[in-house]
Amino acid sequence: MIEIRESSRIRGVKLAILKPFADERGRFLETFRREWFPERGWEAVQANRSDSREGVLRGLHYHRRQIDYWVPMAGRMRIALADIRRGSPTRGAVEVLELDEREPMGVFVPVGVAHGFLALTDSTLAYVVDNYYDGDDELGVAWNDSDLAVPWGTTAPVLSERDRDNRRLRDIPEAELVEWEG
Repeated sequence: MIEIRESSRIRGVKLAILKPFADERGRFLETFRREWFPERGWEAVQANRSDSREGVLRGLHYHRRQIDYWVPMAGRMRIALADIRRGSPTRGAVEVLELDEREPMGVFVPVGVAHGFLALTDSTLAYVVDNYYDGDDELGVAWNDSDLAVPWGTTAPVLSERDRDNRRLRDIPEAELVEWEG
């Protein structure tokens, strides 16, 4: 049976401890069921795949209108989550997870929680979201924001131009952040 755990650091983040089934033919892994996340209004509508070379860092991103559910499919990655929601009892908390395909885990990322990952090897991340792509809802925080102090373990990752230009959290107006809904 799949085990769903609430993050001990960030309210609303959930970890799905997945259970692979293997035999001489290979392996089967159930990665998602709607019933695992009964949050009000959450309904997956789009599935995506991200392939990254070793050393690529994607993030930190956040959305005002989108929930993400991530499952690493290949390789090894360091996932970082930061609670930047206004009024959240865990605001400012950071959680870092090292995930790979050998010990599968899904990560449920609520609206307003900044998230990103560093590919420690060539990696593939599959994820589903509850809204269709909307470029106006693609927001970011600097990956190396000293106030968040995410322990990435690198000082020179490969970044997109967009992620190089992300602002520090202290420079983002509060109105651009999500209000926590407890």
